[in-house]
Amino acid sequence: MTDSKYFTTTKKGEIFELKAELNSDKKEKKKEAVKKVIASMTVGKDVSALFPDVVNCMQTDNLELKKLVYLYLMNYAKSQPDMAIMAVNTFVKDCEDPNPLIRALAVRTMGCIRVDKITEYLCEPLRKCLKDEDPYVRKTAAVCVAKLHDINAQLVEDQGFLDTLKDLISDSNPMVVANAVAALSEIAESHPSSNLLDLNPQSINKLLTALNECTEWGQIFILDCLANYTPKDDREAQSICERVTPRLSHANSAVVLSAVKVLMKFMEMLSKDLDYYGTLLKKLAPPLVTLLSAEPELQYVALRNINLIVQKRPEVLKHEMKVFFVKYNDPIYVKLEKLDIMIRLASQANIAQVLAELKEYATEVDVDFVRKAVRAIGRCAIKVEQSAERCVSTLLDLIQTKVNYVVQEAIVVIKDIFRKYPNKYESVIATLCENLDSLDEPEARAAMIWIVGEYAERIDNADELLESFLEGFHDESTQVQLQLLTAIVKLFLKKPTETQELVQQVLSLATQDSDNPDLRDRGYIYWRLLSTDPVAAKEVVLAEKPLISEETDLIEPTLLDELICYIGTLASVYHKPPSAFVEGGRGVVHKSLPPRTASSESTESPETAPAGAPPGEQLDTIPTQGDLLGDLLNLDLGPPVSGPPLATSAVQMGAVDLLGGGLDSLMGDEPEGIGAPSFVAPPAAAVPANLGAPMGSGLSDLFDLTSGVGTLSGSYVAPKAVWLPAMKAKGLEISGTFTRQAGSISMDLQLTNKALQVMTDFAIQFNRNSFGLAPAAPLQVHAPLSPTQTVEISLPLSTAGSVMKTEPLNSLQVAVKNNIDVFYFSTLYPLHILFVEDGKMDRQVFLATWKDIPNENEAQFQIRDCPLNAEAVSSRLQSSSIFTVARRNVEGQDMLYQSLKLTNGIWVLAELRIQPGNPSFTLSLKCRAPEVSQHVYQAYETILKN
Repeated sequence: MTDSKYFTTTKKGEIFELKAELNSDKKEKKKEAVKKVIASMTVGKDVSALFPDVVNCMQTDNLELKKLVYLYLMNYAKSQPDMAIMAVNTFVKDCEDPNPLIRALAVRTMGCIRVDKITEYLCEPLRKCLKDEDPYVRKTAAVCVAKLHDINAQLVEDQGFLDTLKDLISDSNPMVVANAVAALSEIAESHPSSNLLDLNPQSINKLLTALNECTEWGQIFILDCLANYTPKDDREAQSICERVTPRLSHANSAVVLSAVKVLMKFMEMLSKDLDYYGTLLKKLAPPLVTLLSAEPELQYVALRNINLIVQKRPEVLKHEMKVFFVKYNDPIYVKLEKLDIMIRLASQANIAQVLAELKEYATEVDVDFVRKAVRAIGRCAIKVEQSAERCVSTLLDLIQTKVNYVVQEAIVVIKDIFRKYPNKYESVIATLCENLDSLDEPEARAAMIWIVGEYAERIDNADELLESFLEGFHDESTQVQLQLLTAIVKLFLKKPTETQELVQQVLSLATQDSDNPDLRDRGYIYWRLLSTDPVAAKEVVLAEKPLISEETDLIEPTLLDELICYIGTLASVYHKPPSAFVEGGRGVVHKSLPPRTASSESTESPETAPAGAPPGEQLDTIPTQGDLLGDLLNLDLGPPVSGPPLATSAVQMGAVDLLGGGLDSLMGDEPEGIGAPSFVAPPAAAVPANLGAPMGSGLSDLFDLTSGVGTLSGSYVAPKAVWLPAMKAKGLEISGTFTRQAGSISMDLQLTNKALQVMTDFAIQFNRNSFGLAPAAPLQVHAPLSPTQTVEISLPLSTAGSVMKTEPLNSLQVAVKNNIDVFYFSTLYPLHILFVEDGKMDRQVFLATWKDIPNENEAQFQIRDCPLNAEAVSSRLQSSSIFTVARRNVEGQDMLYQSLKLTNGIWVLAELRIQPGNPSFTLSLKCRAPEVSQHVYQAYETILKN
């Protein structure tokens, strides 16, 4: 009879009966009773009253009964901690049982009992089991350390279990090694700064040896650990790749993906000229193809990972197009993913095959799939120019089918084809216009209106077509209204005599009858343009449009590199970094691909990235020297301090002043432009009050009034870079740069709200850093930041904050708080913002100091491709507070002797050798703190080359 009988009884007074049976002398009866207790516990009944009686049954040699009692114990120990202590003696005894299965069972259960009172009693038995002669016990004990660390981290460290765990990496048994790696990885994830897995070539060798012999899940632990290691050079990377490659033929798909992750990371270090690089590319394709013959769910996970791999290295699967062709019985989620990869792999060589497939898909019954197939044809036309003509004729064939949703998708993609290949396929416009009446989706209607407006001069009845849309203007979606407004203005500029009434009508609808601020803003701008200077209006509205790019949906490169490090995990399925969907800071470590080594194509390491690059590009990940959340979590991020607006925020003030009387002048009775049509100026009353143009409203953005405002001539200012992308900050995007003006350092920020809710209560705080940079005033965002709005803020900085040396020296970790959450990012600041204005040293003092600084503190650098002469160099550097103390000419070479002083009082002395006619300079730097020399050299490069 099966165990199902235990789940069927619901008698009253059952607890008393069970109590009697548990205390029975007969072993069989005891076992039956414990089974009944476990069954009751499983279906949710409270049987905690039987705790002492069940614990008494622990004293038995019967392994099955012991397992059942331990199961009960794990479940109820938390609610009965005082009773659970009774079981401690049995654990201690079981840990010394001659049967290794019982020893392992005892140590496994100990790890699962999350009761603080008990943990200290379990240290001794655990220590014995970690050094047990039986590998099964040792591997179980290794996992128990990780569980114990989760309950009481301090206890584990004090008892020295972590060192024992590290020793187990050298164990003779591969399963023990795998579990030790898994346990250490788990602990390291919750303490990213602890550097527990101190990997070196010797320990890597041990892991690779164990890799061949342990179970599949053990292999995954080891491969994931290998993926976190950065080899010292390309030879070591190649050696590891050679030993990992056999895992690609494993039957378990998780092992295959983990191996692919290791290879994809280490290939970054291999030169593309190596024969081995080509061999590795060939070996990567078959296992990925094999994954596509698994169940649909596994296929989907494989396809999401392949999507990342193809974006990073399309050459891996460029000959495998056929495996991504859709099967009739594929679920829709697999079909859509395959379509995406087909487009990524489309090239001139296989485009005929791909188009034939896509045309077939467009006649399927699944609407979503058909839509995506039609879009795919358009994307192929944009990606492979040679195929554009065939794609357009295929789309026209599909339009002739008159299937509504097919026609609408085809029109949307034809609009993009017109943008990519202007003046090439406009002959099809007549066919498109025939289908005007059938369009009911906003995107298709907007696309059609754009086509009519853009090519109005080729369409005889363009005004009638647009007028037909205008009849239901207020019922249209915003997308269609905006497109219609622009199209009618284009039409008016092309055929002014026939369409004056039409344009007057649309401007009136947009500005007076609409409550959408975007539409009103655009209406007023067009009205103002047309009424003051029709020639300028023509130049603005009918300007040549930039061609659209081939791939618009590629993942941003730095994010792609991070996702490659997460192949085979949930992040690779979501295509988002773990920080975007893992709540809290635990376990979220930013990863990046290893830098290319000297023998690879690029010889630049991250430390010597070109100084001219904006900070965001130089430092994508948080410096590894400490936990990202480190000190930032302890900072007091209170609400913004109320007070008068900062005088330093010149950018904000300037924008408003430039508008003069806000929008009043927009409505004024200005003289009409010469040859302008007679226009009725929009009534002043129609102007909503909120159009007083704060930063970020339509007008100031359109004319970019802020560019150049607030930046006086002075030290070089790098262009703004995105420091915190919106996807990592719940819709808040932060771009910025650093400036130094008249002795004051500022962080110029641009905050953009890409979320759907209003953002308020902004505050900012910096982590401790090498030069004590800290905000000198609160972050003042004077009005709530509405969705799609952008605001520019200049945050004054001081150098009076807490100092802690960071790696690299000029890294800055920042926390920004708003009403939604606290967000963290890291950036590099250029060192020249710290050069003070009184950094010119007296000649005699310079000479004495140069001799006094030891020669080993001298560093020499080359500044290449700089065509300036000595005067230009000297004046450009002086504007950034690098002062020329003396100048000599030695054997035709100009020698500039220069000094600069940092905000913390460190002096740097420089000798710059310039050979007239030679664009390469030699820079020698001497300083008592030689670690700043590299960053001073980068500052020289930045200033001289920008």
